[in-house]
Amino acid sequence: MHGYVVVLITVPKGKGEELTRFIVENKLGACVNRVPSVSSLYWWRGQIESDEEELLVVKTSSEKFKELLTRVKEVHPYTVPEIIALPIVAGNPDYLSWIDESLK
Repeated sequence: MHGYVVVLITVPKGKGEELTRFIVENKLGACVNRVPSVSSLYWWRGQIESDEEELLVVKTSSEKFKELLTRVKEVHPYTVPEIIALPIVAGNPDYLSWIDESLK
């Protein structure tokens, strides 16, 4: 087995399904959960901004993260997209093996 990560990616409302399909079809992630509405408050260019966004939760291998990061940045509409990987420290061995099989 390899190392695994959960990757959080925010996208503008209405763009989540397209990016989800891109990630799965290109085998950058085995599974993507799309949370259709999150409220975000953040600093951007010296001002506080507020947006309604979608949150993508990607399950993938540590080995695939660099490619996922590069490819998502190429198609993501934001100048500085949120793409954050969190390590999976433990999980159902069958599920983790399924991630491996899905990314081949």
